[in-house]
Order: sequence, then C-alpha cells, then structure tokens
Amino acid sequence: MARIQIIAIFTSILFLLQVAYLIHRGRLREEYAFIWIICTGIILFFSFWRDGLETMARLMGVYAPPNLVFMGAIFALLVYLLHLSVTVSKLQQQNKTLAQEHALLQQRMEQKLK
Repeated sequence: MARIQIIAIFTSILFLLQVAYLIHRGRLREEYAFIWIICTGIILFFSFWRDGLETMARLMGVYAPPNLVFMGAIFALLVYLLHLSVTVSKLQQQNKTLAQEHALLQQRMEQKLK
C-alpha cells in the first residue's frame, strides 16, 4: 500500500469519527450527517481501490480521472445547494407566518388590556 493510500484511509476514518462525535453531541443533524458519511465513504472506497478512479472514468467516458472528481463534486454541490434553497424557502415562509401570528396575538392582547 502506498503512503498516500494510508494517509487517505486514516484521514477518512478520522473524519467519520468526527461526524459521529458531532451527531452524538447534537451539533450536526442526521440528515446532513448522511451526506458527509456518503462522501467520506466514497473517498474511503477509492482509497482502498487504487485504480478505481481511472476505471470509473474509463467506464463513464471521461478523458481524465481528475475531471470525474470535479464533475462529481460540482454535481454534489448543485444538489446540496438545491436542498438548502428549498429549506431556506420553507423557513422563510414559516417565519412570515410566525410574525403574522405574533402580530395578531399582540393586537388581541392590547385590545384586552384596554
């Protein structure tokens, strides 16, 4: 095994342990941890399979293996950004509804006090 493989495997395992620690402490929600675990698993998989990236690039018709990495990363980022956009939109609507309900309750309280 090459030195870079050992470093990649060790780093990936440490990262998985860090994600588990953050979940345990309640600082990372499970739905986001799932994404990090999958990404780390992919890195770990290719750390063990030395020629895996070249084989996958050949199977997908990509000229250079690093281009496959960039393509995968860009796709993953786009999917993640879409997910965050949906989440932010939902939270924005909930905040608007909450502010309206708060204003109505405050108005009712002022009317009762008069």
